[in-house]
Amino acid sequence: AEADEKTESEEEENILSETTEKKGESDSEEAPDAEKEDPEYELDPFTKYDPQLPRVVRMANLCVVGGHSVNGVAEIHSEIVKQDVFNSFYEMWPTKFQNKTNGVTPRRWIRFCNPELSTIISKWIGSDDWILNTDKLAGLKKFADDEDLQSEWRTAKRNNKMKVVSLIRDKTGYVVSPDAMFDVQVKRIHEYKRQLLNILGIIYRYKKMKEMSAKDRIKSFVPRVCIFGGKAFATYVQAKRIVKFITDVAATVNYDPDIGDLLKVVFVPDYNVSVAETLIPASELSQHISTAGMEASGTSNMKFAMNGCILIGTLDGANVEIREEVGEENFFLFGAHAPEIAGLRQERAEGKFVPDPRFEEVKEYVRSGIFGTGNYDELMGSLEGNEGYGRADYFLVGKDFPSYIECQEKVDEAYRDQKLWTRMSILNTAGSPKFSSDRTIHEYAKDIWGISPVIMP
Repeated sequence: AEADEKTESEEEENILSETTEKKGESDSEEAPDAEKEDPEYELDPFTKYDPQLPRVVRMANLCVVGGHSVNGVAEIHSEIVKQDVFNSFYEMWPTKFQNKTNGVTPRRWIRFCNPELSTIISKWIGSDDWILNTDKLAGLKKFADDEDLQSEWRTAKRNNKMKVVSLIRDKTGYVVSPDAMFDVQVKRIHEYKRQLLNILGIIYRYKKMKEMSAKDRIKSFVPRVCIFGGKAFATYVQAKRIVKFITDVAATVNYDPDIGDLLKVVFVPDYNVSVAETLIPASELSQHISTAGMEASGTSNMKFAMNGCILIGTLDGANVEIREEVGEENFFLFGAHAPEIAGLRQERAEGKFVPDPRFEEVKEYVRSGIFGTGNYDELMGSLEGNEGYGRADYFLVGKDFPSYIECQEKVDEAYRDQKLWTRMSILNTAGSPKFSSDRTIHEYAKDIWGISPVIMP
């Protein structure tokens, strides 16, 4: 369990620096000239020292030079490595660079944590061979519209949701309904992963509900339990502010008699692999909404898809490949694409960005004090202005907000049709074979390590 959690954390930590690297004039190891101390001086991508003072060894460059192979961990990540971060090295040694999309083990993330679904899969496929050969999961596709399979599938999901109802009650004291959609975002708390976008979307939903009559609320919105989980680094103040903000919103929404079970917000404390093993099998919608180009891969998205959870997300990390495998119609896509990001940030810096009125409306609602007297100036301030550290909405929450809330409306529409939703869920599981760690390890062994598998006695 620790190894699996560490793998995802390390993969996220290894997102490469966005420093622009262009070939300079010299590889000299001597002290830099005065003009090289100018902040505008551009680094030579081939030098092993940073010419700025104080001098530091550029470890990533040394790794590329010294290693026999360099790989990204998702197709989009590998392209960024080749075309941007290490482009000069890629042009020199194109065969050194390759892709190895991450994977997770189906033994833990289906068979162990979701035994009821595992039994259903084996029954309909006709064997449990899929546990060691996930390609067999594709056999579910031909049964996706079968009413008997759909009924069994929904029953398994509800039984798993009941376990989460108990977990939430025990850990937070909140009582939630298993009849609501379970909408989950669990991962390390970071601005680029955009838990802030999620909670602002929830606030928009809450505000719209409050403006409606009780009858119109029921007609307009699918009941949801919005579940967050994850940890913030001890020194990451903004991430801690986001956690506090989520819990403040929960304290208001969850006790609002006008809303009842139409909307609940939960932050599950002390998130870890054991909690994930309970949450993931019960999830119906999972949010993977990072700013495009900033997530190397992600692996929780694979775990959710394997368990028949439908994803809402940007074209980032492994989302790109998951969408290709499960079918575009079975993935809720929104947001700017990676090639657009630099231009959008430049547009913001030049003062040309015009925020959507709905986004401004939500920020003002937060500032009104509806969620208590917490100091939200730093959070809201990070979404404003055109320049400066911690400002100018670097992670493009405002840019993607209208696309996000419109996509969430499509989620509600699809969930109302439970036959359609269950079909989408089955096809997510059926489309997940590629994301087994068995495939990943086999590719590393064959293409990088140059070793062959050995049959255990």
